[in-house]
Amino acid sequence: MSEITPRTGVWRTGHPQFQVNPPTFFGAALIILSFVAVAISFSGDAATFFDQLQAGIANNTGWFFILVVNVCLGYAVYLLFSRYGQIRLGGPDQKPEFSLLGWFAMLFSAGMGIGLLFYGVAEPMYHFGSPPVVPPGSPEEAQRAQHAMGLTFLHWGFHPWAVYAIIALGLAYFGYNRGMPLSIRSIFYPLLGERIYGWPGHVIDILATVATLFGVATSLGFGVSQVNAGLNWVFGLPETGTMQAILIAIITGFATISVVVGLDGGIRRLSEMNIIAAAVLLGFVLVLGPTIFILSAYIENVGYYIQNFPSLATWAETYTQGDWQNGWTVFYYGWWISWSPFVGMFIARVSKGRTIKEFLLGVLLVPTLVTFFWMTVMGDTALYVEMFGQGGIAAAVSESVPTSLFFFLEQFPFATVTSLISVLVIITFFVTSSDSGSLVIDIITAGGLEEPPVGQRIFWAITEGVVAAALLVGGGLSALQTAAITTGLPFAIILLIVCYGLQKGLSTDPAVAPRYVAAAGMKPAE
Repeated sequence: MSEITPRTGVWRTGHPQFQVNPPTFFGAALIILSFVAVAISFSGDAATFFDQLQAGIANNTGWFFILVVNVCLGYAVYLLFSRYGQIRLGGPDQKPEFSLLGWFAMLFSAGMGIGLLFYGVAEPMYHFGSPPVVPPGSPEEAQRAQHAMGLTFLHWGFHPWAVYAIIALGLAYFGYNRGMPLSIRSIFYPLLGERIYGWPGHVIDILATVATLFGVATSLGFGVSQVNAGLNWVFGLPETGTMQAILIAIITGFATISVVVGLDGGIRRLSEMNIIAAAVLLGFVLVLGPTIFILSAYIENVGYYIQNFPSLATWAETYTQGDWQNGWTVFYYGWWISWSPFVGMFIARVSKGRTIKEFLLGVLLVPTLVTFFWMTVMGDTALYVEMFGQGGIAAAVSESVPTSLFFFLEQFPFATVTSLISVLVIITFFVTSSDSGSLVIDIITAGGLEEPPVGQRIFWAITEGVVAAALLVGGGLSALQTAAITTGLPFAIILLIVCYGLQKGLSTDPAVAPRYVAAAGMKPAE
């Protein structure tokens, strides 16, 4: 790369209330709304189609998903210990916009959120009851439990956060240090040059928009199915597609209010509120559950994950020729990758003023350890009840994943209260995910404009809810998994290119390579 002389923006409409990059906005909207129309029109055949599509993609490209997430993690670790760690996002004098607590709360809420409630109890119990490697049977019960937690940690550990970190770092660096639009296309400037402002850049941003929206819609679909299950458990509200569509409409209305309030008053406050509510629920289970068992398990689970990390991270069912990973590991990787433009953009937006080293430590380490603790408290308590108590949780998970959390809470006092708190946490995670997602999509479709008109964010918030409803009507949870994998596949290719482009940009940064300043006409951010 010999020169970076970025423009300040891309082609946008001139109307103050409609600031979009037309090719990206209308191209992405056309693809998304066409999908909704087809899913609703052919809902009877959609479930079969989604199942076949998911199996085809997972069987043929599972190895590629595994490769991509490992490359992202390896590159993130390299950057953490490299000379680039001293670079401050936004320039040497830039101060962080948010406190550490507020920053961590937003990272955690945007990055995981609903999934922790949906899978916290269900996933460890599912792997315990139907292990992909360790054969069932009481002699191996302890081994099955430990391996179940190891698999859960694999899916929720360093890999997803590395994917988020790479996209977020690329966006923040090129946006705040090189003065380019806060858009995925900007990361490709070292490779494409001025062509990022033409059709190649439009294609990149359209893919990012579609992946983001379907990734967010997947999360919203899981969330509303669990809200419905909780309300059915407590109040007897029917679990139907119509009821879930009504709930999506109501909660999307709350998200719209949050959109109008803004980033600091809406997302930040809701993120802090749902972190507090989730902490209360977690503390309740920790104190009233098998506390010593949980604390011991946390240390052992982390140790097992670290000791077996190479084999867990590269396992692809090659020699067993199984299809277990299709519905779990490959789905998760596709989901995380499809979420990465959304979470990456949001993390970049709230991380200005952090050094790259501080950024990577914060994004990789803190949310991962907190997620591990959540999974240990919820998952190992469920395992304890199953192995040493009255049991029944494995059967509840097998019968209904969305309902399993509420069956689990029935093992404790004040089950109605904790179930309602859980529903509240899921709803607030839903709202922050929808609000954050609409902000990110609006920024991308506005060509990197950091503060696009509120009306456009409302449009995207409503669209996210409509897509989530269409997926649930068209194929249920299987459709949600298929949407994540399908949209994650093309963006996985983009992720590899992002790693290369980011390295090219960092290698000529004035802070670490001053000789390039005069030679290439570059300057640090003002």
